[in-house]
Amino acid sequence: MSEEDYDYMKGSDVFEEGVLRKAVSCPIIRDRFTTLEEVSKAIKLEGVKECGLILGIDYTISNRMQGQKTFGGKSLHDVSSPAVNPYQQIICIFGETLEAFDDDGMIPVFGFGDAKTKGKAVFSLKETGNCKGFNEVLDIYNAVTPTVAMSGPTNLAPLIKKAIEICKETKKYHILVIAADGQVTDEMMTREALVEASNYPLSIVMVGVGDGPWEVMEEFDDGLPERNFDNFQFVNFNEVMSSNARNPQAALALQALMEIPDQYKAIRELGLLE
Repeated sequence: MSEEDYDYMKGSDVFEEGVLRKAVSCPIIRDRFTTLEEVSKAIKLEGVKECGLILGIDYTISNRMQGQKTFGGKSLHDVSSPAVNPYQQIICIFGETLEAFDDDGMIPVFGFGDAKTKGKAVFSLKETGNCKGFNEVLDIYNAVTPTVAMSGPTNLAPLIKKAIEICKETKKYHILVIAADGQVTDEMMTREALVEASNYPLSIVMVGVGDGPWEVMEEFDDGLPERNFDNFQFVNFNEVMSSNARNPQAALALQALMEIPDQYKAIRELGLLE
């Protein structure tokens, strides 16, 4: 613990008669890495040995309009044109960067916001079992997406609760990557699910695709003080990919993984892996 952190906590209610106790509000995890190599090294130094990946994909109807500025007016789920859509890009980028952290290579992939689940549940993109690696994730996405009837509302809670179930069953650390257009319509249920998720060894990375706005996602990132730890990281896909970064793909992965080392450290200190 740095002297700055110690002084901050000593002046707050996390100190009681000189004894460090659990804070009423969770401290916000700050971005502190500048390269993908730095954050990858930090993840290893924190002792992340077993890690599972979970992917959630937004199939709400707002995806049809959310590419007006950032995807040439096309649906964000357009798989018919030669241009790679944002969801395909995310699958490819995370396949190159996150797969190395996945100890068994098996990736559950869920869709939400479609006409069948209507914000009350999720569906598995693969009919039976999980995808073996991100190449299969991409193949399954390309095959299934044209058959999905997009609908709404946008509710992240069922997906987060599904990830919690997986953490309970496997008793190991997971990273949930959510690719969505950011138009959350049921904020309260999503907030409650994020707070509940902070009781489990689960990091949540939300990659926002399309035109935004992103105020709600940014609030989820640095708000919700009732969580046990800051378990949510938001990344603006278009902002990173259109930046002047020499390697935008690596920059996106860096932003997505930025808080993982500190989140994993908090998970261990809270005893959530026991």
